[in-house]
Amino acid sequence: MATIRKEIVIKANAKHVWDAVSDIGAVHQRFVPGYTLDTRLDGDDRILFFPHGGVVRERIVSVDEGTHRLAYSVIEGSNPPLIHHHASFQVFAANDNESILVWITDFLPKHTEPEMRIRIDRASQVIKQTIENEVRKSNPIQEEK
Repeated sequence: MATIRKEIVIKANAKHVWDAVSDIGAVHQRFVPGYTLDTRLDGDDRILFFPHGGVVRERIVSVDEGTHRLAYSVIEGSNPPLIHHHASFQVFAANDNESILVWITDFLPKHTEPEMRIRIDRASQVIKQTIENEVRKSNPIQEEK
């Protein structure tokens, strides 16, 4: 099995980052817009729609408000094809205005690691940019008079 652990430093407080992570039905708006086109919820499952027609069904395993941790597993439609996939996001406060989002993904087959690493790196950039942009929009800098 392969494991990829990614730490994403985000210029936003932990509450704001967790709010975006835990908004499981708004992945296409608040987490990775453009990377995903739409998100639909179906019971404990989340269905993600991608720009080139791909569809992935994920099982939401846990949304833990106390630890700011979301765990999920891809159960259908992965590309590259996976035998097993489980991942989690956990938010940690670095200080009042900065957080660390830890993304851990375990998967099989191991030989898909280079492609998975590329996808996780690219998605991490989108996550960081999206959340930081949301913070800037909600807290505009007041111009000096």
